[in-house]
Amino acid sequence: MTSNLNIRLITLGLLPIIALVFSGVAATSQTSAPRNVKNIVLIHGGFVDGSGWEGVYNILKKKGYNITIVQNPTISLADDVAVTKRAITAQDGPVILVGHSYGGVVITEAGTDPKVMGLVYVSAFAPDRGESVETLIKNPPPGAPAPPILSPQDGFLSLDRSKFAASFAADVNPGLAAFMADSQVPWGVQALSGIVSEPAWKSKPSWYLVSTEDKMIPPDAQRAMSKRAGSKVVEVKGSHAIYVSQPRAVASLIEQAANGSVSTEK
Repeated sequence: MTSNLNIRLITLGLLPIIALVFSGVAATSQTSAPRNVKNIVLIHGGFVDGSGWEGVYNILKKKGYNITIVQNPTISLADDVAVTKRAITAQDGPVILVGHSYGGVVITEAGTDPKVMGLVYVSAFAPDRGESVETLIKNPPPGAPAPPILSPQDGFLSLDRSKFAASFAADVNPGLAAFMADSQVPWGVQALSGIVSEPAWKSKPSWYLVSTEDKMIPPDAQRAMSKRAGSKVVEVKGSHAIYVSQPRAVASLIEQAANGSVSTEK
């Protein structure tokens, strides 16, 4: 695929699989929900690093959870999965995996590890077998917001700094949003084309937080993916960076997963 095609697919919408609402089938083979899991592994998405999890980390740490924040290089899916699996291996017991945005692809592939008891998707991609971010964004619906992604440079993508806040972090403190824009981590085009081999949500229980004001992965796309995965869903008004702006809501869903809660909110 050429660079022009790559950027065209990306700028069309970092989303869209509304058709999954009609064609997707919810997972039917999930295992029973976990109980009292204390090890939480947090995985960030594209354009950012693990520091955005600080608020969620502080809340869960105070409640006695063991938290590991994975610093994925976001160069290729295979590398990110390898880094995440090393973090899983290092845990002393069962694990809940949490992924934001592209991090959802990582936990979908890495989550088949026997130690993983459940998956939490936060405004995230949740691909099926043979899918990637690239395939999920091929056919966005008319009128879908186009993230301000610049043309690839040496195989890496970044967001227009002047438009970062509005698209990615509209409800984040302006100073922090500006810092996030200026400290972006370039996202490798190869990571977007990384294909999932066996989606963990088909065999593990999952939870999903839909951010209803998301301008990167539209809410309807999130609903479609969570429905297909058979996830327990909560919806919270917030931007794509809801894990930064509303850490309590995100931490609450992670706790539900760790405790095996099956309650949902709409």
